[in-house]
Amino acid sequence: MPLSIQEIATLLDSAAHQAQSTEQISTKQRIELAEAYAIQQASIALRYTRGETLVGLKMGFTSKAKMEQMGVHELIWGRLTSSMHIQNGGNLNFQDFIHPRAEPEIAFKIKEDINEALTLENAADYVESIAGAIEIIDSRYQNFKFSLEDVIADNCSSAAFVVGDWHAPDTDIADLKIELSINKEVVQSGSSKAILGNPWESLVEASRLSIKYKEPIKKGMIILAGAATPAVYIKQGDAIAAKVEGLGQIKLHA
Repeated sequence: MPLSIQEIATLLDSAAHQAQSTEQISTKQRIELAEAYAIQQASIALRYTRGETLVGLKMGFTSKAKMEQMGVHELIWGRLTSSMHIQNGGNLNFQDFIHPRAEPEIAFKIKEDINEALTLENAADYVESIAGAIEIIDSRYQNFKFSLEDVIADNCSSAAFVVGDWHAPDTDIADLKIELSINKEVVQSGSSKAILGNPWESLVEASRLSIKYKEPIKKGMIILAGAATPAVYIKQGDAIAAKVEGLGQIKLHA
């Protein structure tokens, strides 16, 4: 008998909470896109019962090449909770993760509630500040393998994030050089342009999807715009850093 939405949500929450991988859901039963987001919502709701709060959203598949590779035509998104937020220069409790990877991003801090789909022309009106960031992704599935529906159900592999110093919302972020370093060695480099051609496009899409899925973007929330480079596996003891042109450095110790 197929598992219910709540049963799958509990399974994924347990895998994340206990840092123990589980089998892909899609290898045992078919789940539709809408069901995958319902599972994500139910799984995150279990975090709320443990005292966590919603602090933002993260965008995924913000690379057009990645979307084509996965055969999808829409970005995916996940939720960021208070326990995922690590201070710049802070420490990652490695025992809380299964097979984590790091990726550099651009972050937006929201100035006021967003109740409509934004445009490139008015998006800046809703942003208090902009920063560089590092997201730690950690699929709860064995061998980091999943289908589109699997990863959405698993909150798009969201695990932790670090945000750097905040800068004025009129900071030019269209084509910033970005480097990801592990133990002072540059392991990935790219540009903020890799995020949908312009990170502001990601915020516009986030506003549209938040309305579609009835998860409002509120004042004070953080929106992670998506990865600017491929993610890199990290191991315990690693010193992780992202350098974003004009936005400074973000650091994290694994």
